[in-house]
Amino acid sequence: MPLPEFLLSYLARQCEGRARDDLLFPGDDRRHLRRPHPVSGWFAKAGAESGVPRTTPYDLRHSAASLAVSAGANVNAVQKMLGHALAAMTLDIYADLFDDDTGGRRRGST
Repeated sequence: MPLPEFLLSYLARQCEGRARDDLLFPGDDRRHLRRPHPVSGWFAKAGAESGVPRTTPYDLRHSAASLAVSAGANVNAVQKMLGHALAAMTLDIYADLFDDDTGGRRRGST
């Protein structure tokens, strides 16, 4: 999964003292985080503490894919990043972000 270089030092610290198979961000029970409750779950609490306006994990996923497409990422790379079975699925969802066939303008732009 692609990630910005500035996150590497934070993730490296998070990995310190952990075995290769340990979770980096375990839940309170030291197991996988559960799907967060939309209002009172860990994700909502993290958003509130950070001051980020109300958002969902799906919003972040969509933003990451949109930024990748906008930066010119190969559709197959975006497909793999999102776990889509087919590149066509990725294109169906994000096609409006790709250059169209009329001179390189993004759809919806003037």
